[in-house]
Amino acid sequence: MTVPVPFRIALFAVACCVIAWLSLSPVEDLPQGLTFWDKAEHALAYLGLALLGAWAFPARLGRLAVGLFLGGVGVEILQSTMGLGRQGDAWDALANSTGIAVGLGLALALRRLQRRGVG
Repeated sequence: MTVPVPFRIALFAVACCVIAWLSLSPVEDLPQGLTFWDKAEHALAYLGLALLGAWAFPARLGRLAVGLFLGGVGVEILQSTMGLGRQGDAWDALANSTGIAVGLGLALALRRLQRRGVG
């Protein structure tokens, strides 16, 4: 069963909005109970965005990589300038970028496996 492209794009857009909200909301508005290590949370969030983005836009991985990178760095810049109890962090931007790279690497590996008939 093939998932329609508009649904994939919508799912990716919702995920981007959720990550933006989690990244830019005042600290007291965030859900409590998230206990993962901070950098791992960043990497996993952006890994997920990269995988969803690659699924939604399989022919545009280069543009996707640039857009996600700019978004990942951009939220850190916004955090440092918005004054709502958030702090931008270069290490968080690096974790975001690492998640993007790993996610797109996984997407490319999955694509190769599918072309070989493994998946």
